[in-house]
Parts: sequence; structure tokens; C-alpha cells
Amino acid sequence: MENKSTQLKAEAIGRVIDTLDRLRVECPWDRKQTNTSLRSNTIEEVYELCQALMDDDTANIRKELGDVLLHILFYAKIAEEKGQFDVADVADSLNQKLIYRHPHVFGNVQADDASQVSENWEKLKLREKDGNRSVLSGVPQALPALIKAYRIQEKAANVGFDWPDNQGCWDKVSEEIGELRAEVDKADKEAMEKEFGDVMFSLVNLARKLGINPENALECANRKFISRFNYIEQTAKEAGRSVDSMTLEEMDALWDDAKKRES
Repeated sequence: MENKSTQLKAEAIGRVIDTLDRLRVECPWDRKQTNTSLRSNTIEEVYELCQALMDDDTANIRKELGDVLLHILFYAKIAEEKGQFDVADVADSLNQKLIYRHPHVFGNVQADDASQVSENWEKLKLREKDGNRSVLSGVPQALPALIKAYRIQEKAANVGFDWPDNQGCWDKVSEEIGELRAEVDKADKEAMEKEFGDVMFSLVNLARKLGINPENALECANRKFISRFNYIEQTAKEAGRSVDSMTLEEMDALWDDAKKRES
């Protein structure tokens, strides 16, 4: 692929901005959109981008990035119409933040690895005039619970609140599983839910220490399960049967066959 200059890239984005400006005036649908009306569509577009990224689908990644970019430009356009800010202000503030939070590149701070960069990033955020008031306040409340747990633990670790090694995480997982089993034996539903959450939280922490993104890992497990179960369904259909007519032993046998086909 041809390496384009910064000027050519900026001109391409400029053409999109010009197109959006016209749509905002001439298209009834685009004209009536607000921050509120676009919000749910934005969430959907981000999830579609995530799907393309998980699939490593280059064509769809490019397409979905365009859709997300449109939403960013749209929100900036709405703000411009209200006299609040425009896309140039968005870009300028982002550029200033990137420079400020990378003193190991634009200043004289030393950072030997990615973890040190992350630690410096969190410390700088706390020092910013308009930054987060506490270490964890920057974690959006609306994040899905699994991602939120990972980000909470990551941020706490960046200021030193972390196990010194993986063994502490393993011990914590074992401890939480023991507490869950104890509550299961008591058949206390509310306590079981609490302890189950603690088990999941400890597993997320272990994943982080192992350098595994738990959201990606769980999605891979989801896809693996879907693929194997679809194989069971398809094989049953080819034999003139439905899944609900099969015994567990029959389904297990097909599950094992699906596993072998993956290797």
C-alpha cells in the first residue's frame, strides 16, 4: 500500500467533513440527529469494529473505522453548531494530551518498557488540572463488568497496588474458590453471587498478571463453544435428528470429534 503524506491524509478527512457539513443541511435524517439520538448507534458501530478486529478482517476493519470516525466528526459538528468546540479543538486537545503524557518521547523522562509508560501515564493523569480526582474515577461506570474489572485492576497496579508476583494471584484465586464452595454448601444464593463475583474478579487479576486480556480470552472461548456446538447441531441434522433428541453422551462424543477437527 502507498504511504500517504500527512497532508493527503488531512485532505481526505477534510473531504469527509465537507460532506458531513452538506448532509447536515440537506439530508432530513442527518439534520435531525442529536448527541442523544446518535449514542446508541455509536455503541453499535464500536461493537461492529470490535467484531472486525476479532475476525482480523482487514476490509471490515477499514469500513468500521470509517463508521466510528463519522460518529466522532458528527459529535464535533453538533458541538460546533452549539458554539462549544469543533473538530480542530478536539484534535488539538488530543495532541496536547499525547505530548504531555509521553514525556519519555517529548521530554527527558526515562521509560524502559510498556509497563513503565503505563505507570507514568496514570501519574500524569492525576496531576492534570482537569484530570481525574482519584485513581479509579477515570474508569467509565457504563463499561461492561469484565472490562471494568480489568481496567480497575490495571489502574490500581499502575500506582503500586498489585501483587509482587503471579503467586499472589494464584493464591487469591484458590482462596476465592474456597469461599464460593463454602457458600454453595450453605445454599445461600445472595452469598454465592457475591463470592462468584470475587472469583471472577480474582481470575481477571490473574489474567492481567499473565499478560492476557480477559475480554479477548472469553470471546475466544465463546467462539470456540459456538463452533463446536454448531458442529454437533449440523452433524445431528445430517443424521436426520435434532439436538434435543440426543443423549448427553452422544453430544459429548460429537464435541470431542469437533475438538479433534480443530487440531
